[in-house]
Amino acid sequence: MTSPQPVALVTGASSGIGAATARRLAAAGYLVYGAARRAERLEELRGDGVVPLVLDLLDEGSLTSAVTRIREDTGRLDLLVNNAGYGAFGAVEDVPMEEARRQFEVNLFGLARLVQLSLPMMRSHGTGTIINVSSVAGRVAGPLGGWYHATKFALEGFSDSLRQEVAPFGIRVVVVQPGAIRTEWGANALVAARSASGEGHYSHRVERLARGILNPDGVQRRASGPELIARVIERAAGSPRPRTRYALGHLAWAGLFGRRMLSDRLLDQITGRVMG
Repeated sequence: MTSPQPVALVTGASSGIGAATARRLAAAGYLVYGAARRAERLEELRGDGVVPLVLDLLDEGSLTSAVTRIREDTGRLDLLVNNAGYGAFGAVEDVPMEEARRQFEVNLFGLARLVQLSLPMMRSHGTGTIINVSSVAGRVAGPLGGWYHATKFALEGFSDSLRQEVAPFGIRVVVVQPGAIRTEWGANALVAARSASGEGHYSHRVERLARGILNPDGVQRRASGPELIARVIERAAGSPRPRTRYALGHLAWAGLFGRRMLSDRLLDQITGRVMG
């Protein structure tokens, strides 16, 4: 049985950008599966017409079961929004390799496996859209975010190759690059930075980071709401020829402009002052 509605799968739907996107797509007429690890927080979406789906990007069985359920329930998948991800900050020297690998597993490899599992359904219908939520941090790097930046830089390249591979099948790939957004991300990144590097050689950089890009009374207070990203995701999903990249949110364009126009040395000085 094939659903008469377009079907969307949104990961990281328990809060922030993912929750806002799931709600917006449901209001726009999609049958939305909102996926995340935290089942209790997903229940909040049910009243907005979103189908909760427990999904762990680190678990192959969970990924396979999620896509199998969508295929059996609806027979189609029109839109995959890969939003789930996190940033555990800390100096490269201090962050344990286990944590570095985990960030890659969540931010890249789990995402990539979900793409692999979803593509056959999209290809069978000759259409589909994959939206990968990257970050301005996938183009502009600063101190104490080395492993997070590495995952997002990798996601950018992955998305470019994927876009070219699947275009002949009518499948579109879009990258969304948020700037500073009001979510739990900043607070979690700061907790991780203090845990890894709050003492020792890099402790002064951690406190500068806390006063800079992760300052709840500064940059984070002026951050854009997640609804801004949800709106552009809906627009890209509904376009027959979406842009390959959408950069938006507080400081997004400033960061990307600086990356294009400034030398590495000058950009290092500026990001060092702002980000730590």
